[in-house]
Amino acid sequence: MSTATQNSNPESASAKQTAGEYLTFILGNEQYGIDILKVQEIRGYDPVTHIANMPAFIKGVVNLRGKIVPIVDLRIKFDLGEVVYNEFTVVIILNLSGRIVGIVVDGVSDVRELFEENLREMPTLVTRINTNYVIGLATVESEMIILVDIERLMTSDEMELLDKPAE
Repeated sequence: MSTATQNSNPESASAKQTAGEYLTFILGNEQYGIDILKVQEIRGYDPVTHIANMPAFIKGVVNLRGKIVPIVDLRIKFDLGEVVYNEFTVVIILNLSGRIVGIVVDGVSDVRELFEENLREMPTLVTRINTNYVIGLATVESEMIILVDIERLMTSDEMELLDKPAE
């Protein structure tokens, strides 16, 4: 599909930093991946307790074994069209710097080990999400996976779900 050159040093350096295991999941028509080390568990979607005056993409909170966990619907956050909750809808519970956050996705695909040769830098106009949160793209056989820096996304100004590092 792509004719990207293999001898670009900046691309290789970036790829080395992102090689590893990723949990892949579906949002809309696209496949995304996040670092498996950030994933605590995967659960079915359960109703949440809504909190007034929250952005639409923050669905609310759930009580997870005594901890109150905010639930973010990435389908709404990334403006991926009509959101349908069905038997495939899941919540990925993340542990990000000691803070527990849940993200709602259309379905979980697999855990993939991605190697340097699978990884490419993100072209500027490929996705509707802010590319500040995208590590790059991975190609495995005929599949394309958008790799997301989930911790950077959750600490962004519009999310404010995690504390930013002290300056």
